[in-house]
Amino acid sequence: MIIVMQTTATQEQVKKVEEKLVALGFKTHPIYGEVKTVIGAIGDKRLLDTQMITSMPGVENIVPIMKPYKLVSRELKQSKTIIQIDDIAIGGQEIVIMAGPCAVENEEVFFETARKVKAAGAKILRGGAFKPRTSPYSFQGLEEEGLKMLDIARKETGLKIVTEVVDTRDVEVVSRYSDILQIGARNMQNFRLLKEVGASGKPVLLKRGLSATIEEWLMAAEYIMSSGNPNIILCERGIRTFETATRNTIDISAIPVVKELSHLPIIADPSHATGTWKYVDALSKAAVAAGADGLIIEVHNDPSRALCDGPQSLRPEKFAQLMEELKPVALAVHRTI
Repeated sequence: MIIVMQTTATQEQVKKVEEKLVALGFKTHPIYGEVKTVIGAIGDKRLLDTQMITSMPGVENIVPIMKPYKLVSRELKQSKTIIQIDDIAIGGQEIVIMAGPCAVENEEVFFETARKVKAAGAKILRGGAFKPRTSPYSFQGLEEEGLKMLDIARKETGLKIVTEVVDTRDVEVVSRYSDILQIGARNMQNFRLLKEVGASGKPVLLKRGLSATIEEWLMAAEYIMSSGNPNIILCERGIRTFETATRNTIDISAIPVVKELSHLPIIADPSHATGTWKYVDALSKAAVAAGADGLIIEVHNDPSRALCDGPQSLRPEKFAQLMEELKPVALAVHRTI
């Protein structure tokens, strides 16, 4: 439920309402707006004496949240959430581009690719150090050695880092080297991992599961936020359907639907959605036109020799061309790149 405070409510009054709710067994999540403050209260509403709360100084009224996901819903927070990472604002006016190889393979390839995506306008460098693969015989990543390469690339280029964490035991070490923790599609409902990244406080990029509904996806985000971390970026990366012409089927409609249901920013991953580099540019433009707050695109210096997902990776020169072609699309929807 939402405790709506009066416009004249003081911080002390807000604090007292929070203390009372906590004493009753509720988790509280205050949101300070420009005009009003509201307090999200998660718990057993049978324990709440509504008349007692509404009679407290500064309280205007109590509004129930009808959606099963409480903290990530528009019911709790009407204004959009902007994830701020130093000078990068994900969910703001600028469409933020994340780019890089699927996996960190070696210094030569990774650093050269990092320099080129930076030159083309990317703000965040992607690269997997831990790679969950369908086959146990496929390349699984360089683990901490790969994380160290990511850190060196960040210091050299100034790009922020997004990389995947696949195990609760690795959250601490991945957090040490990265700016954004990625939860992959296979782990979207790994609830222990969601709680752990929630407790980390690091921004989290949460990819949609292979066959997840939008509600299931938002409920996964709720796990992270209910663990104390409001810095969540949703990522539409394609879902599994009967169609075999592409690797997955990108759900473009998920972008406006999520924006209606949730205040969280949403980006798209056209690389994993298609599995084929030649479709990446069209779907990147479609996602931007639909309202995506960013894109995460795989780029590799030599895709034919990539150890992971080469067929869906753009060459740096093609990525640079796409970045230019995205600018008028962004302008058409009153955004910038």
